[in-house]
Amino acid sequence: MTIPSESPIGDLSRLRIDRDAAPRRRWLPGVAVLVLAGAVAAAYPSARAYVAERRAPEVEIAHATQVVTAPGTSTALPVLVASGYVVARHSSDVGVKTGGRLAMLTFEEGTRVRKGVVIAEIEHADIDAQLEASRRAVAEAEAGLAQAIAAHDEDVRNVDRQRALMKDGITTTQTLTGAEATAAVSIARVTSAEAAIASARARVRVAEEALENTNVRAPFDGVVIRKRAEVGETVSPFGVAGQATREGGAIATIADLNELEVQTEVSENSVAKLAGGMPAEVKLQAYQDQIYKGRLRQIFPSADRAKAIVEVRVSILDADAHVKPEMTASVTFQEAGPPAGRQAGAASADATRGTDGGAAPASDPVVLIPKRAVSDRNGQSIVWVVTGSAATRRVVALGRDRIDQVEVRSGVVPGDAVIINAPAGLTDGALVRVKIN
Repeated sequence: MTIPSESPIGDLSRLRIDRDAAPRRRWLPGVAVLVLAGAVAAAYPSARAYVAERRAPEVEIAHATQVVTAPGTSTALPVLVASGYVVARHSSDVGVKTGGRLAMLTFEEGTRVRKGVVIAEIEHADIDAQLEASRRAVAEAEAGLAQAIAAHDEDVRNVDRQRALMKDGITTTQTLTGAEATAAVSIARVTSAEAAIASARARVRVAEEALENTNVRAPFDGVVIRKRAEVGETVSPFGVAGQATREGGAIATIADLNELEVQTEVSENSVAKLAGGMPAEVKLQAYQDQIYKGRLRQIFPSADRAKAIVEVRVSILDADAHVKPEMTASVTFQEAGPPAGRQAGAASADATRGTDGGAAPASDPVVLIPKRAVSDRNGQSIVWVVTGSAATRRVVALGRDRIDQVEVRSGVVPGDAVIINAPAGLTDGALVRVKIN
């Protein structure tokens, strides 16, 4: 094959060697490989640790807390929590004594009433008429008594005249006997008239009582918390058909808001933790930031076997205007403080020790951890404490239960991070990842 001379491919005379070009560095790929290998070797431990950490189980932790109290005082730690409703210790559904149509109401919700004050009235025109008729009957009976007394006096004088005439021989024995009989009859008429007056007056008292029964009076000092009727409605002591909200003829609910308490229920298994008079804290669902002081007033003497609960009442000692009946509330029962005698004795002993040159010691601190952090292994109570990213097993000595927490007497110090619900198969020194809430 002949390459034309004019073709640049066949023109070898144009080929030249560039003497000024830099020499090729054939060692660079080797250096790059070495550098890469060094970087991989240096990063391997960190990468291995990262992979191991990512494979470590994720755990939830809680910190051990400490409660320190002053000398001679109670720890006041919670022992039980229950929920219920605010009620008035003295509350009454006020109803009517007799049926009829309401003619007057003097209250609304929130009205303060005094004991004995009329708060409602039933129409009583018919009773007024009966009362007036009874009073007229009394007047009539009194007039009849006056007539009977006057007739009796005349009959007595006539007997005296007949006796005087009998002595003179002017009248007969028959006439004297007739006069005495007439006087005896007049005495009976006086007695009958007096009985008629008493009967008429009794009918007056009956009418007056019936009239009083048309009035509804407040049974005690309090506040109307619920209005159940309106003027013009017909009410009855036994309720009216179709008025289910007013069973028993109640027209209002009155409560003494000066004595409010929480009505709650406690499981039979927890009743043993409670004692009369023990302190408590009350929180309203509407005001979670406000804490009220309470005291256990009563544990009911019977239980509900269907629900396995016992009703408990807790008095609210410092209730204010925010506390209203029927509000939802939670009660945290707390340990009762030591008796006054023990407190005084402890204070005296502390003072004696202070006089001897030593400071009066404070109460022993109480360390608390969640119950879920404790597990049982080979008959020992253990917890897992997270240090850095490793879990360490510790044997602990436990004290009393505190609702969902438990006292730790040894093995854990305040601030330790303990694992809650430790995963199965966890070993001492194993890596863990702390769950971030």
